[in-house]
Amino acid sequence: MQERTSLEDALSGIGKVEQELEDDIGMIELGEAEGDDGVVAEAEAALKNLKKEVARRELEALLSGEADRFDSYLEVHAGAGGTESQDWAQMLLRMYTRWAENHGFKVEFLEESEGEEAGIKSATIQVSGHNAYGWLKTEAGVHRLVRISPFDSNARRHTSFSSVQVFPVIDDSIKIDIKESDVRVDTMRSGGAGGQHVNKTESAVRLTHIPTGVAVVCQAGRSQHKNRAQAWDMLRARLYEMELKKREEKAAADQAAKTDIGWGHQIRSYVLQPYQMVKDLRTGVQTSDTAGVLDGELDEFMAATLAQRAFGTTTGEIEDVD
Repeated sequence: MQERTSLEDALSGIGKVEQELEDDIGMIELGEAEGDDGVVAEAEAALKNLKKEVARRELEALLSGEADRFDSYLEVHAGAGGTESQDWAQMLLRMYTRWAENHGFKVEFLEESEGEEAGIKSATIQVSGHNAYGWLKTEAGVHRLVRISPFDSNARRHTSFSSVQVFPVIDDSIKIDIKESDVRVDTMRSGGAGGQHVNKTESAVRLTHIPTGVAVVCQAGRSQHKNRAQAWDMLRARLYEMELKKREEKAAADQAAKTDIGWGHQIRSYVLQPYQMVKDLRTGVQTSDTAGVLDGELDEFMAATLAQRAFGTTTGEIEDVD
C-alpha cells in the first residue's frame, strides 16, 4: 500500500504539472494576443512557481534507493569537549526534531543519555514518515560548531564536534538473520526523568553485536520486554544499513566520517561567532540564517547533497541536466 500510494502521488503530480504548464502557456498566448500585460505577468509568475514544484519532484525522484522510503533511526553523539560538545549534541537533536515536525513526521525518543552539567552524551530518535530515511541519510557525519561558549566565564570562542548517524527502520519484507550467540545483552536502569518506576527497575536494554561491535540501546518503554524487542529491531536495522553502505561507492568515505568526531571529518560547519554562517563542506551550500537552520530549515542542504550524489552537481544546476 505504501508503494502504491507513492506511485499514485508521483503519477498524479506529473499529470498536474503537465496540465498547469499547458494552462499557463495558453494564458500567456491569450494575454499577448489581447495585449493584456496583467494576464501575461500572472501566468509567468505561475510558471516560476511551477518550476520550483518540478525541481522539488525531481529531487523526490532521486529518493529511489532500496531503503529511502523507510522510516529512520537517527543517533546523535557528543564528541570530545565535555559540556560544550554535549550542549551542541542537544542543539543538533532539537534541530532534527524540528525538521521532522515541520515536515509532518512523527518523532519518538528511544534513548537519551544526559550530560553531567548540560546537554546530552547521546540520543536516539525514530523519525516516521514517507522517505524519512531518504532525506535524513544525507545528514550522517560530523557537525562542527564555532561560538562563544555560554559555559566559559571568560567568554572565549570554542569549537565543538558532534556526530550524527542515520539508519533505516526496516520492515517485515527484509529478513536479517542474527545469531543470538553473537549478541551480548545488558540490562540497566533507565537514565534521566521518567518517574520512580523506570529508575527502580532495570528496564533499559543494550545489545552489542560482537562480530561487528555495533551496539544499540533502548530505554523508551516501561518494560524490559518492550525495550528488548525495540533494541533487536534497531540492531537489525543497523546491520542492514551497514550492508547497504557496502554497495555504495562512497561507503569508505561515509564510514570514515563517523569514526573520528573531530577535525578533518566534519560535513558541515555552524559558525555563530565572529560571524553567522552555516556551510556544507561537501556541496558548498551556505547560508547566514543560522537561527533558521538550527530551527530545522535543512531542506536546502539535504537537496544539494542528494543532487550531488545523483548528478555530481548541486540543486541549482539540476534543471540543466538531461
